[in-house]
Amino acid sequence: MVTALCTRFKIKHSNSSPYRPRMNGAVEAANNVQKLIQKMTVMYKDWHEMLPFAFHDYRTSVRTSTGAAPFSLVYGMEAILPVEVQIPSLRIMKEIYQKRMTQAFNERVKRQVYQIGDLVIKRIVLPQTDPRGKWTPTYKGPFVVRKVFSGGAMILATVDGEDFPHPVNADIVKKYYA
Repeated sequence: MVTALCTRFKIKHSNSSPYRPRMNGAVEAANNVQKLIQKMTVMYKDWHEMLPFAFHDYRTSVRTSTGAAPFSLVYGMEAILPVEVQIPSLRIMKEIYQKRMTQAFNERVKRQVYQIGDLVIKRIVLPQTDPRGKWTPTYKGPFVVRKVFSGGAMILATVDGEDFPHPVNADIVKKYYA
């Protein structure tokens, strides 16, 4: 049914890897809206009092599609909270802290680069009902890397040559050393 719709409207359909919400910006935005609604409905009687806070949070949060908050796109500047007027260095300290943490992370992390033909094992992401408990295997494989995309996505195949239907992200695979 999806393929028929795609061919009818001339849409190029591409699957994002499962368990990777960052790969799909629309899903990420919908999840944020859903979280806002859940916060608002803690007490159903006072939801109207929480609505301005939810709108503020929604309008000042950065969207992945544009890389900016809706408020900054409309008004040309970032929203300033009342707390930031009293403590002007709070935002600056937060930015410095985030830059330091990013730099420390990037220095310590060695990114794994996968090539076509590499053998890898894939983490099992679905919960398992195995009687072995914590000794249940967490990886399965080995698999062969068939295609590598930018952003860390890849297409795997079994050793027999059967391709996986969906791409997987490099975060859930490890190199297999035979």
